[in-house]
Amino acid sequence: MCTNIATRTAVNGSATTGAGWSPVSEATIGFDHATHLWREHAVRLDFVNASGGRVALELDLASGRALLDRLREVIAEAERSGVDA
Repeated sequence: MCTNIATRTAVNGSATTGAGWSPVSEATIGFDHATHLWREHAVRLDFVNASGGRVALELDLASGRALLDRLREVIAEAERSGVDA
């Protein structure tokens, strides 16, 4: 069953691919049919740039939760450090 769960956001970053580093300007986050993961559905993260380059990631729900928890921890620690990013 398709979930059609997806959202997009503008981002300012870079991603590495086999061809080297590329700017990333948009992220799509969703939960739908997996393309390569061994599960029926996956948390899907797609990072794209203006020229159409793409880096994709599929995670099971437990891995998605763990990544989100660690990301929140790192952001909180970065904010406490006083270093301006």
